[in-house]
Amino acid sequence: MTEKTDIRELVRQRYAESARQLATADVSATSCCGGTSGCGSSPLEGNVTDDGAVVFGSGPYTAEEAATASAAVGASLGCGVPTAVADLHEGETVLDLGSGAGGDVLISARRVGPTGRAIGLDMTTEMLDLARRNAADAGVANVEFLQGYLEDVPLPDGSVDVVISNCVINLAADKNVVLAEAARVTRHGGRFAVSDVIADTDMDDATRADLAAYTGCIAGALTSDDYRAALERAGWTDVEVRPTHRVHEHAQAAIIRAVRA
Repeated sequence: MTEKTDIRELVRQRYAESARQLATADVSATSCCGGTSGCGSSPLEGNVTDDGAVVFGSGPYTAEEAATASAAVGASLGCGVPTAVADLHEGETVLDLGSGAGGDVLISARRVGPTGRAIGLDMTTEMLDLARRNAADAGVANVEFLQGYLEDVPLPDGSVDVVISNCVINLAADKNVVLAEAARVTRHGGRFAVSDVIADTDMDDATRADLAAYTGCIAGALTSDDYRAALERAGWTDVEVRPTHRVHEHAQAAIIRAVRA
């Protein structure tokens, strides 16, 4: 297999196993940024910062958000809350890249209302099955979950208003293609609002070279400047990269926003 295919398969295997654990209420399931995986290890202990804040999984969600989609939010494997900064409106169409158990999709669906639509895209069959069960249990009808890759989104040009994602784009082997695909399916003037992991500029070569670290968020993460440049090349403007909390000695979580040119 090519290196990009190797990376994709490593990520798929990890998240398939996480979905199986979540489906059986196994609390050992962790995000790419939590528990003992790559970007949840030293200097943090698990999912908690030095000041006691829970910064991964369901921890960052408000009580209202958790109530909106309790099972799905409880199964979150993310590193932030993109719906908190996406400024969603009634009637909009939202696409969640790497939607996992569906928590951010269900929150989005409530916010855009019955005239809007929330779409989750994931490559992992086990996660899609879990997300569809969560949507059915929550009684949310204006959602759709699609199987596919972030590098080849199965939607027409200009078909969504907002793209969100939660600690997933950093796992993609070719982020330039992912960001270009996100731009392709977004209407002009539409928005990009994601939580993601960004690498420190002094990340060492050994960490970047460790293929296994891709499933721990670290090795493939872009720096803030590289992320900004990649978004602008892909057709996004008004780019904002705002670090929110440290997730590893070499990386931080960040909110990243942009507007489709």
